[in-house]
Amino acid sequence: MAGPRLSPGNGVIGGLLSLRHSRGSGNPAFLSAADRGASKKKWDSRFRGNDGVVAFLILVAVPAPAFADSSLPPADYADRQLPDPGQEARAKALMEALRCLVCQGQSIADSDAEMAGDMRALVRRRIAAGEPPEAIRDWLVGRYGNWVSYDPPLEPLTWPLWAAPIALLAAGLFLARGRFRRKRR
Repeated sequence: MAGPRLSPGNGVIGGLLSLRHSRGSGNPAFLSAADRGASKKKWDSRFRGNDGVVAFLILVAVPAPAFADSSLPPADYADRQLPDPGQEARAKALMEALRCLVCQGQSIADSDAEMAGDMRALVRRRIAAGEPPEAIRDWLVGRYGNWVSYDPPLEPLTWPLWAAPIALLAAGLFLARGRFRRKRR
């Protein structure tokens, strides 16, 4: 059983083929006014049935980013402070030391992402329950890895993070020293 053949009479591709090969080069600049009108009518008749499909695709594709956000209400303590100022201060200090997993450049205290709000609520709930900030941080690092912390521990995997600023500073001083020596001569 053979599939449908591409011919000037078949659907969208056929309409394009028939317009391109209808007369001469198919360029409307080389067609007479009557031929351009006929080509436009032929074009309109070929694609008129697809208007509903195109409109549906536009209606579905345009608002798609709006549906990516959750419609759930924010977590209880995501944007509400703890009643005890001491606990809130400890929670705030910890939230500023944790990186947002969505934004990647902001702390969870500064981020508007839903996940950051959930992490803020988690930190505040655990602080309110009496858990020390170090234990909460260790739990988050255990769950999401060292990357969640702005202060990664010193271990063989993170040595380049700690050594790079010192190496760059030493290289800059070496280059500056050579530059100043040349100027004295």
